[in-house]
Amino acid sequence: MSILDHKIDFAVVLSVTKANPNGDPLNGNRPRQNYDGHGEISDVAIKRKTRNRLQDMGESVFVQANDRKVDEFNSLRERAEANQALDKILKSKDSSNDDFAMVACKEWIDVRSFGQVFAFKGTGKGTGVSVGVRGPVSIHTATSVDPIDITSMQITKSVNSEPGKEKGSDTMGMKHRVDFGVYVFYGSINTQLAEKTGFTNKDAEKIKQALVTLFENDTSAARPDGSMEVHKVCWWEHNSKLGQYSSAKVHRLLEINKKVEDPKTINDYAFTVNELEGLKVEVIDGR
Repeated sequence: MSILDHKIDFAVVLSVTKANPNGDPLNGNRPRQNYDGHGEISDVAIKRKTRNRLQDMGESVFVQANDRKVDEFNSLRERAEANQALDKILKSKDSSNDDFAMVACKEWIDVRSFGQVFAFKGTGKGTGVSVGVRGPVSIHTATSVDPIDITSMQITKSVNSEPGKEKGSDTMGMKHRVDFGVYVFYGSINTQLAEKTGFTNKDAEKIKQALVTLFENDTSAARPDGSMEVHKVCWWEHNSKLGQYSSAKVHRLLEINKKVEDPKTINDYAFTVNELEGLKVEVIDGR
């Protein structure tokens, strides 16, 4: 498999309809907003969903969500120690951080894509490791095109949690949702870091597939099926390692404009992907 030999930039357009795309735990789990009222989805949440999709595609993932585990390990250390080469390094008196990073990148696609911090104490005579891997795939925070409206409702339960209490409806709390919003996020893949982690052209294709299907198998009470949808993935492939243009200039090629004053559906927006000389772009519709 060939190491990625050209820079890649990408942009993803998605919509949210009556769902909470990314609750803020410091604000009662309300959908995230910036000070201008625009909605946000953290880069961490986007990477989590990307990891989940890679798992669904049969890829080996190091940072697995507890409710999406495909193995018996309850911690990152246990997952690392299950790899014989990594376990040997952890127990070695003169462990090599570079060797540890090399093995981890080869084993797990999310490590060689997004990077990872490994900070494990030594056991027995082992010195442990403290390794930081920088990944080639960077993703921005998603931001809504327009300010969002948040609807909040009080929810109750109709059964008792404990015996001996009088049966009745008890107040549970609040549930919040975005009525409708169009969000966009950007990212890029760096060839210099790809060379260090062993990130390949094939890995880049898998990342692209994960972005196109980002919300498949992602159902929850806050995000019912169909409430979040990827509409466009713009995938720019440069013809060199450094790229012909800066990522910022490439990302500005995507323009999203309102057709009506108060948009309610994705059809109320117009999408335009401008061109730069010598730069190829693939525009993929979401599934």
